[in-house]
Amino acid sequence: MASIALERVSRVFAGGHAGVRDVSLQIPDGELVVLVGPSGSGKSTLLRLIAGLETPTSGRVLIGGRDVTGVPPQQRDLAMVFQSYALYPHKTVRENLAFGLRMRGRPRPEIERRVAEVAAALQIEALLDRRPAQLSGGQRQRVALGRAIAREPQAFLFDEPLSNLDPALRLETRTEIALLHRRLRATMVYVTHDQEEAMKLGERVVLLRDGAVEQVGPPMEIYRRPATLFAARFVGSPPMNILEGRIGAEGGTVSLEALNCSVPLQGHAAGFAAGDGVAVGIRPHDLALVSVPDGDFTGTVDVVEPAGSELHVHLHPEHRPADRLIVVARGDATVRPDTLVGVHIARDRIHLFAR
Repeated sequence: MASIALERVSRVFAGGHAGVRDVSLQIPDGELVVLVGPSGSGKSTLLRLIAGLETPTSGRVLIGGRDVTGVPPQQRDLAMVFQSYALYPHKTVRENLAFGLRMRGRPRPEIERRVAEVAAALQIEALLDRRPAQLSGGQRQRVALGRAIAREPQAFLFDEPLSNLDPALRLETRTEIALLHRRLRATMVYVTHDQEEAMKLGERVVLLRDGAVEQVGPPMEIYRRPATLFAARFVGSPPMNILEGRIGAEGGTVSLEALNCSVPLQGHAAGFAAGDGVAVGIRPHDLALVSVPDGDFTGTVDVVEPAGSELHVHLHPEHRPADRLIVVARGDATVRPDTLVGVHIARDRIHLFAR
């Protein structure tokens, strides 16, 4: 396996549109990194630059310390797994798994050994003599994974490989990828638009926006300490509540304008001066339903969504129907629409962003 490095890589398309802008990134040997962001953020373009399917307008791509910026894809020794399975329909599973090894002229005993090892690892031994048309979507994706693994490449590149699967198969196959990474300790770069998938799979997450890196870090670091308002809104489910606020006269409190209350900041106001307008972020899990007199503010419940062990309670502050918040409550809580509730804010979980 090998490390991957991007040094100030940009890709500008015809018409001047920058698909990727000045991206520098170090991916150590054996790490599973997830590129995530909304449509048009540049994540697939970045993956194609690593693969050699796109050529940078500027900057360098290095694999295993070797500059491969001008090297064609077939000479980079990378394996890609796509959203479409890209299996040969006329070949059996066994033949699909063996195809890449045969094309590289590997001896037959080695091919048979590798196919058997990969089939056992992915639990598809019983499928080896079937053709793709006889497989389910999840089975086809496992075969596509197996074909990539059989080659023993320097790194694996995954371009939204689970998008075509139903939720149960997405979970199962995502778990398979995580287990494979633990077993192989392979360098993997995984692209997804699903922030929940990114958080659960990646050792590090690279959040992209408009072709540039917004934030890089372990999933929980980005969740707990989002660097920007965009990161705060994008990462987390349910999404973070964002409110307008203002730093108090002494800088020790923030007044939440929509909620008509003030909350101590406990050191969170670094970088802001008294009187500054701020965007205040509070995650739904950091709000708690309490009796009306005990709350920091009161709100009227609009919608209650059961979510297994949780309830997602949508409410608006009293007398402010246009402002909506989400509170995560226990699944056994008794909450009904059109009732008035008190809401407590966790003092040490407030996030402040410049407006």
